[in-house]
Amino acid sequence: MSLMSKLNQKALRQGVPLSVHLDVTYRCNERCEHCYLDHEGDGEMNTAEIKALLDQLAAAGVFFLTISGGEPLIRPDCFEIIEHARKLRFNVKFKTNAVLIREKQAKRLRELNVEQVQISVYSHRAEVHDGISKVPGSLKRTINGIRLLKSQGLKVTIANVLMKGNLQDAEGVRQLAVEVGAHYTLDPTITPMMNGDTSLLRLRISSDSLRTVFQNPDLVGNVEEFCAPPPPVDEDALEGYPCSAGHTACYVSPRGDVYPCVQFPITCGNIREQEFLDIWQNSPQLKEVRAIRGKHLTTCSSCNHLGTCTRCPGLAYMEGNMRGPSTADCEKSYVRTGIISAGMLARANSPSASSLIQIRPYVA
Repeated sequence: MSLMSKLNQKALRQGVPLSVHLDVTYRCNERCEHCYLDHEGDGEMNTAEIKALLDQLAAAGVFFLTISGGEPLIRPDCFEIIEHARKLRFNVKFKTNAVLIREKQAKRLRELNVEQVQISVYSHRAEVHDGISKVPGSLKRTINGIRLLKSQGLKVTIANVLMKGNLQDAEGVRQLAVEVGAHYTLDPTITPMMNGDTSLLRLRISSDSLRTVFQNPDLVGNVEEFCAPPPPVDEDALEGYPCSAGHTACYVSPRGDVYPCVQFPITCGNIREQEFLDIWQNSPQLKEVRAIRGKHLTTCSSCNHLGTCTRCPGLAYMEGNMRGPSTADCEKSYVRTGIISAGMLARANSPSASSLIQIRPYVA
Protein backbone atom coordinates (compact mmCIF):
# COMPACT_ATOMS: atom_id res chain seq x y z
CA MET A 1 0.00 0.00 0.00
CA SER A 2 1.36 3.44 -0.95
CA LEU A 3 1.98 6.20 1.58
CA MET A 4 -0.85 8.25 0.08
CA SER A 5 -3.27 5.33 0.42
CA LYS A 6 -2.29 4.92 4.07
CA LEU A 7 -2.71 8.65 4.65
CA ASN A 8 -6.15 8.67 3.02
CA GLN A 9 -7.30 5.65 5.03
CA LYS A 10 -6.14 7.22 8.28
CA ALA A 11 -7.89 10.51 7.42
CA LEU A 12 -11.06 8.58 6.58
CA ARG A 13 -11.00 6.67 9.89
CA GLN A 14 -10.42 9.84 11.90
CA GLY A 15 -12.83 12.06 9.96
CA VAL A 16 -10.10 14.47 8.87
CA PRO A 17 -10.64 16.75 5.84
CA LEU A 18 -7.33 15.96 4.22
CA SER A 19 -7.89 18.02 1.04
CA VAL A 20 -9.75 21.25 0.33
CA HIS A 21 -10.34 22.96 -3.00
CA LEU A 22 -10.73 26.71 -2.50
CA ASP A 23 -11.88 29.00 -5.28
CA VAL A 24 -10.81 32.51 -4.30
CA THR A 25 -12.81 34.12 -7.11
CA TYR A 26 -15.22 33.26 -9.91
CA ARG A 27 -14.00 36.23 -11.95
CA CYS A 28 -11.92 35.25 -14.95
CA ASN A 29 -10.07 36.85 -17.85
CA GLU A 30 -11.27 34.04 -20.15
CA ARG A 31 -14.79 32.94 -21.05
CA CYS A 32 -14.28 29.25 -21.80
CA GLU A 33 -17.34 27.84 -23.50
CA HIS A 34 -17.47 24.74 -21.27
CA CYS A 35 -16.97 26.50 -17.90
CA TYR A 36 -19.53 25.47 -15.25
CA LEU A 37 -19.04 28.57 -13.06
CA ASP A 38 -20.54 32.03 -13.21
CA HIS A 39 -18.08 34.90 -13.41
CA GLU A 40 -19.59 37.30 -10.90
CA GLY A 41 -17.41 38.78 -8.17
CA ASP A 42 -20.31 39.65 -5.87
CA GLY A 43 -19.93 38.46 -2.30
CA GLU A 44 -16.32 37.29 -2.53
CA MET A 45 -14.53 36.75 0.75
CA ASN A 46 -11.99 39.47 1.46
CA THR A 47 -8.36 38.87 2.35
CA ALA A 48 -8.96 38.73 6.11
CA GLU A 49 -11.83 36.27 5.69
CA ILE A 50 -9.77 33.95 3.48
CA LYS A 51 -6.82 34.06 5.88
CA ALA A 52 -9.16 33.25 8.78
CA LEU A 53 -10.57 30.36 6.76
CA LEU A 54 -7.06 29.05 6.07
CA ASP A 55 -6.33 29.18 9.81
CA GLN A 56 -9.47 27.11 10.42
CA LEU A 57 -8.56 24.61 7.71
CA ALA A 58 -5.13 24.11 9.22
CA ALA A 59 -6.64 23.58 12.67
CA ALA A 60 -9.03 21.00 11.19
CA GLY A 61 -6.14 18.95 9.80
CA VAL A 62 -6.23 19.93 6.12
CA PHE A 63 -2.92 19.26 4.38
CA PHE A 64 -3.56 19.48 0.62
CA LEU A 65 -4.92 22.83 -0.54
CA THR A 66 -5.92 23.65 -4.12
CA ILE A 67 -6.22 27.38 -4.82
CA SER A 68 -8.20 28.10 -7.95
CA GLY A 69 -10.92 30.19 -9.55
CA GLY A 70 -12.05 31.67 -11.96
CA GLU A 71 -8.60 33.06 -12.43
CA PRO A 72 -7.03 33.52 -8.98
CA LEU A 73 -4.36 35.91 -10.26
CA ILE A 74 -7.11 38.48 -10.93
CA ARG A 75 -7.12 39.09 -7.17
CA PRO A 76 -4.43 41.61 -6.13
CA ASP A 77 -4.03 39.68 -2.87
CA CYS A 78 -3.49 36.30 -4.56
CA PHE A 79 0.15 35.94 -3.52
CA GLU A 80 -0.66 37.20 -0.02
CA ILE A 81 -3.18 34.35 0.24
CA ILE A 82 -0.70 31.76 -1.07
CA GLU A 83 1.99 33.08 1.30
CA HIS A 84 -0.34 32.68 4.27
CA ALA A 85 -1.23 29.17 3.14
CA ARG A 86 2.43 28.20 2.91
CA LYS A 87 3.15 29.66 6.36
CA LEU A 88 0.49 27.24 7.62
CA ARG A 89 2.39 24.40 5.89
CA PHE A 90 -0.28 23.51 3.35
CA ASN A 91 0.84 21.54 0.32
CA VAL A 92 -0.44 24.01 -2.30
CA LYS A 93 -1.62 23.20 -5.80
CA PHE A 94 -2.35 26.27 -7.90
CA LYS A 95 -4.75 26.35 -10.86
CA THR A 96 -4.43 29.15 -13.39
CA ASN A 97 -4.80 29.75 -17.12
CA ALA A 98 -1.27 31.28 -16.97
CA VAL A 99 -2.30 34.25 -19.14
CA LEU A 100 -1.18 36.63 -16.38
CA ILE A 101 2.04 34.75 -15.57
CA ARG A 102 5.18 36.80 -16.14
CA GLU A 103 8.68 36.23 -14.80
CA LYS A 104 7.80 38.00 -11.54
CA GLN A 105 4.79 35.77 -10.86
CA ALA A 106 6.63 32.58 -11.83
CA LYS A 107 9.53 33.46 -9.53
CA ARG A 108 7.18 34.22 -6.63
CA LEU A 109 5.40 30.88 -7.00
CA ARG A 110 8.80 29.18 -6.86
CA GLU A 111 9.83 31.19 -3.78
CA LEU A 112 6.62 30.09 -2.06
CA ASN A 113 7.36 26.44 -2.93
CA VAL A 114 4.00 25.81 -4.56
CA GLU A 115 3.89 22.06 -5.13
CA GLN A 116 2.27 22.09 -8.56
CA VAL A 117 0.69 24.46 -11.06
CA GLN A 118 -2.16 23.14 -13.22
CA ILE A 119 -2.99 24.91 -16.46
CA SER A 120 -5.76 24.14 -18.95
CA VAL A 121 -4.73 23.90 -22.59
CA TYR A 122 -7.43 22.93 -25.07
CA SER A 123 -5.41 22.70 -28.27
CA HIS A 124 -1.93 23.19 -29.68
CA ARG A 125 -3.56 25.30 -32.38
CA ALA A 126 -4.31 28.90 -31.49
CA GLU A 127 -7.50 29.07 -33.52
CA VAL A 128 -8.97 26.19 -31.53
CA HIS A 129 -7.70 27.05 -28.04
CA ASP A 130 -8.51 30.75 -28.43
CA GLY A 131 -11.90 29.83 -29.87
CA ILE A 132 -12.72 27.90 -26.70
CA SER A 133 -11.28 30.47 -24.27
CA LYS A 134 -12.86 33.35 -26.27
CA VAL A 135 -9.65 35.37 -25.83
CA PRO A 136 -7.51 36.01 -28.94
CA GLY A 137 -3.85 35.31 -28.24
CA SER A 138 -4.57 33.32 -25.08
CA LEU A 139 -2.75 30.16 -26.22
CA LYS A 140 0.46 32.08 -26.92
CA ARG A 141 0.31 33.80 -23.53
CA THR A 142 -0.54 30.53 -21.75
CA ILE A 143 2.41 28.71 -23.33
CA ASN A 144 4.72 31.61 -22.48
CA GLY A 145 3.48 31.36 -18.89
CA ILE A 146 4.12 27.62 -18.82
CA ARG A 147 7.67 28.10 -20.07
CA LEU A 148 8.34 30.74 -17.41
CA LEU A 149 7.02 28.42 -14.69
CA LYS A 150 9.18 25.56 -15.95
CA SER A 151 12.22 27.85 -16.08
CA GLN A 152 11.78 28.32 -12.34
CA GLY A 153 11.77 24.56 -11.79
CA LEU A 154 8.08 24.31 -10.96
CA LYS A 155 6.03 21.20 -11.62
CA VAL A 156 3.42 21.98 -14.26
CA THR A 157 0.45 19.87 -15.33
CA ILE A 158 -1.35 20.60 -18.58
CA ALA A 159 -5.00 19.64 -18.20
CA ASN A 160 -6.85 18.96 -21.44
CA VAL A 161 -10.64 18.93 -21.27
CA LEU A 162 -11.95 17.07 -24.31
CA MET A 163 -15.04 18.32 -26.10
CA LYS A 164 -16.40 18.30 -29.61
CA GLY A 165 -14.43 21.35 -30.67
CA ASN A 166 -10.96 20.08 -29.72
CA LEU A 167 -11.29 16.30 -29.93
CA GLN A 168 -8.78 15.95 -32.77
CA ASP A 169 -6.12 17.91 -30.88
CA ALA A 170 -5.58 15.66 -27.84
CA GLU A 171 -2.38 14.20 -29.27
CA GLY A 172 -1.13 17.65 -30.23
CA VAL A 173 -1.62 18.90 -26.67
CA ARG A 174 0.12 15.81 -25.30
CA GLN A 175 3.10 16.47 -27.55
CA LEU A 176 3.11 20.11 -26.44
CA ALA A 177 3.29 18.92 -22.83
CA VAL A 178 6.28 16.73 -23.69
CA GLU A 179 7.96 19.65 -25.46
CA VAL A 180 7.65 22.03 -22.49
CA GLY A 181 8.37 19.35 -19.87
CA ALA A 182 4.90 19.31 -18.32
CA HIS A 183 2.76 16.43 -17.13
CA TYR A 184 -0.36 15.77 -19.22
CA THR A 185 -3.84 14.83 -18.08
CA LEU A 186 -6.95 14.20 -20.15
CA ASP A 187 -10.57 14.60 -19.05
CA PRO A 188 -13.57 13.95 -21.31
CA THR A 189 -16.08 15.08 -18.67
CA ILE A 190 -18.27 18.10 -19.40
CA THR A 191 -20.49 19.03 -16.47
CA PRO A 192 -23.62 21.17 -16.11
CA MET A 193 -23.19 24.62 -14.64
CA MET A 194 -23.50 24.82 -10.86
CA ASN A 195 -26.73 26.79 -11.29
CA GLY A 196 -28.33 23.84 -13.09
CA ASP A 197 -27.94 25.02 -16.70
CA THR A 198 -27.47 21.87 -18.81
CA SER A 199 -26.71 23.59 -22.11
CA LEU A 200 -23.00 22.80 -21.76
CA LEU A 201 -23.72 19.10 -22.23
CA ARG A 202 -24.03 19.75 -25.96
CA LEU A 203 -20.22 19.93 -25.95
CA ARG A 204 -19.73 16.32 -24.79
CA ILE A 205 -18.00 14.06 -27.30
CA SER A 206 -19.82 11.02 -28.70
CA SER A 207 -19.39 7.45 -27.50
CA ASP A 208 -17.55 6.55 -30.69
CA SER A 209 -15.12 9.42 -30.18
CA LEU A 210 -14.63 8.47 -26.54
CA ARG A 211 -13.90 4.90 -27.58
CA THR A 212 -11.17 6.14 -29.93
CA VAL A 213 -9.58 8.08 -27.07
CA PHE A 214 -9.72 5.08 -24.73
CA GLN A 215 -7.98 2.92 -27.33
CA ASN A 216 -5.02 5.30 -27.66
CA PRO A 217 -2.09 4.15 -25.47
CA ASP A 218 -0.41 7.56 -25.72
CA LEU A 219 -3.43 9.11 -24.01
CA VAL A 220 -4.48 6.44 -21.49
CA GLY A 221 -1.39 4.28 -21.00
CA ASN A 222 -1.77 0.50 -20.97
CA VAL A 223 -4.92 0.02 -23.06
CA GLU A 224 -5.25 -3.66 -22.22
CA GLU A 225 -5.25 -2.91 -18.52
CA PHE A 226 -7.32 0.29 -18.85
CA CYS A 227 -10.02 -1.44 -20.89
CA ALA A 228 -10.03 -4.75 -18.99
CA PRO A 229 -13.39 -6.13 -17.82
CA PRO A 230 -14.18 -5.21 -14.22
CA PRO A 231 -13.38 -7.84 -11.57
CA PRO A 232 -16.27 -9.45 -9.66
CA VAL A 233 -17.94 -7.11 -7.18
CA ASP A 234 -16.72 -7.93 -3.67
CA GLU A 235 -17.54 -6.87 -0.12
CA ASP A 236 -15.05 -4.00 -0.27
CA ALA A 237 -16.94 -2.45 -3.19
CA LEU A 238 -20.32 -2.90 -1.50
CA GLU A 239 -19.13 -1.44 1.80
CA GLY A 240 -16.92 1.21 0.21
CA TYR A 241 -17.59 4.91 -0.32
CA PRO A 242 -18.45 6.29 -3.76
CA CYS A 243 -15.61 8.85 -3.67
CA SER A 244 -13.68 11.13 -1.33
CA ALA A 245 -16.17 14.03 -1.59
CA GLY A 246 -17.37 14.87 1.91
CA HIS A 247 -15.26 12.11 3.43
CA THR A 248 -11.67 13.39 3.22
CA ALA A 249 -12.21 16.32 0.84
CA CYS A 250 -14.50 19.27 0.22
CA TYR A 251 -14.86 22.52 -1.70
CA VAL A 252 -15.21 26.11 -0.52
CA SER A 253 -16.56 28.76 -2.88
CA PRO A 254 -15.39 32.40 -3.07
CA ARG A 255 -18.52 33.33 -1.11
CA GLY A 256 -17.69 30.95 1.73
CA ASP A 257 -20.16 28.20 0.87
CA VAL A 258 -18.98 24.68 1.69
CA TYR A 259 -19.82 21.78 -0.64
CA PRO A 260 -18.74 18.12 -0.70
CA CYS A 261 -17.01 18.85 -4.02
CA VAL A 262 -16.90 21.52 -6.72
CA GLN A 263 -19.05 19.18 -8.85
CA PHE A 264 -21.46 18.35 -6.02
CA PRO A 265 -23.67 21.46 -5.54
CA ILE A 266 -25.23 20.73 -2.15
CA THR A 267 -24.61 23.67 0.15
CA CYS A 268 -23.50 22.28 3.53
CA GLY A 269 -22.91 25.56 5.34
CA ASN A 270 -21.13 28.90 5.05
CA ILE A 271 -17.95 29.86 6.87
CA ARG A 272 -19.29 33.38 7.45
CA GLU A 273 -21.96 31.83 9.64
CA GLN A 274 -20.15 28.81 11.15
CA GLU A 275 -16.65 27.65 11.85
CA PHE A 276 -15.33 25.29 9.18
CA LEU A 277 -14.85 22.41 11.61
CA ASP A 278 -18.44 22.77 12.85
CA ILE A 279 -19.69 22.49 9.28
CA TRP A 280 -17.38 19.56 8.55
CA GLN A 281 -18.45 17.61 11.62
CA ASN A 282 -22.11 18.54 11.97
CA SER A 283 -23.61 19.44 8.58
CA PRO A 284 -26.73 17.27 7.96
CA GLN A 285 -25.94 17.29 4.25
CA LEU A 286 -22.41 16.03 4.76
CA LYS A 287 -23.67 13.38 7.17
CA GLU A 288 -26.07 12.12 4.52
CA VAL A 289 -23.31 11.99 1.90
CA ARG A 290 -21.08 10.06 4.32
CA ALA A 291 -23.81 7.54 5.10
CA ILE A 292 -23.87 6.25 1.53
CA ARG A 293 -21.99 3.04 0.75
CA GLY A 294 -21.75 1.13 -2.50
CA LYS A 295 -24.54 -1.18 -1.35
CA HIS A 296 -26.87 1.81 -0.92
CA LEU A 297 -26.57 3.04 -4.50
CA THR A 298 -29.74 2.83 -6.55
CA THR A 299 -29.09 0.58 -9.57
CA CYS A 300 -25.28 0.83 -9.20
CA SER A 301 -25.16 -1.61 -6.27
CA SER A 302 -26.11 -4.41 -8.69
CA CYS A 303 -23.73 -3.27 -11.46
CA ASN A 304 -20.65 -5.20 -12.55
CA HIS A 305 -18.76 -1.91 -12.69
CA LEU A 306 -19.38 -0.97 -9.04
CA GLY A 307 -15.77 -1.44 -7.94
CA THR A 308 -14.11 0.23 -10.94
CA CYS A 309 -16.56 2.89 -12.17
CA THR A 310 -15.55 6.55 -11.97
CA ARG A 311 -19.12 7.37 -10.88
CA CYS A 312 -19.39 10.94 -9.60
CA PRO A 313 -22.06 11.35 -6.90
CA GLY A 314 -22.22 15.06 -7.71
CA LEU A 315 -23.12 14.39 -11.33
CA ALA A 316 -25.59 11.75 -10.17
CA TYR A 317 -27.12 14.35 -7.83
CA MET A 318 -27.49 16.78 -10.72
CA GLU A 319 -29.36 14.04 -12.56
CA GLY A 320 -31.80 13.86 -9.67
CA ASN A 321 -30.42 11.33 -7.17
CA MET A 322 -27.04 11.30 -5.42
CA ARG A 323 -27.54 7.55 -4.87
CA GLY A 324 -28.27 6.92 -8.53
CA PRO A 325 -26.14 6.41 -11.64
CA SER A 326 -24.23 9.14 -13.41
CA THR A 327 -25.04 8.93 -17.11
CA ALA A 328 -21.62 10.17 -18.22
CA ASP A 329 -19.79 7.67 -16.00
CA CYS A 330 -22.03 4.79 -17.09
CA GLU A 331 -21.10 5.62 -20.65
CA LYS A 332 -17.39 5.81 -19.84
CA SER A 333 -17.46 2.40 -18.14
CA TYR A 334 -19.27 0.87 -21.10
CA VAL A 335 -17.05 2.46 -23.74
CA ARG A 336 -13.91 1.51 -21.81
CA THR A 337 -14.78 -2.15 -21.25
CA GLY A 338 -17.57 -2.99 -23.71
CA ILE A 339 -19.72 -4.22 -20.83
CA ILE A 340 -23.11 -2.54 -20.47
CA SER A 341 -23.71 -0.96 -17.07
CA ALA A 342 -26.78 -1.51 -14.90
CA GLY A 343 -27.62 2.17 -15.31
CA MET A 344 -27.68 1.87 -19.08
CA LEU A 345 -29.92 -1.19 -18.86
CA ALA A 346 -32.28 0.63 -16.51
CA ARG A 347 -32.57 3.56 -18.90
CA ALA A 348 -33.09 1.24 -21.85
CA ASN A 349 -36.00 -0.35 -19.98
CA SER A 350 -37.57 3.01 -19.20
CA PRO A 351 -38.65 4.54 -22.53
CA SER A 352 -40.23 7.50 -20.78
CA ALA A 353 -37.05 8.43 -18.92
CA SER A 354 -35.45 11.66 -20.10
CA SER A 355 -31.75 11.73 -20.89
CA LEU A 356 -31.62 15.39 -19.88
CA ILE A 357 -30.13 16.24 -16.50
CA GLN A 358 -32.46 18.07 -14.15
CA ILE A 359 -31.60 19.78 -10.88
CA ARG A 360 -33.71 18.78 -7.91
CA PRO A 361 -33.66 20.72 -4.65
CA TYR A 362 -31.83 19.14 -1.76
CA VAL A 363 -34.03 17.63 0.95
CA ALA A 364 -32.23 16.78 4.19
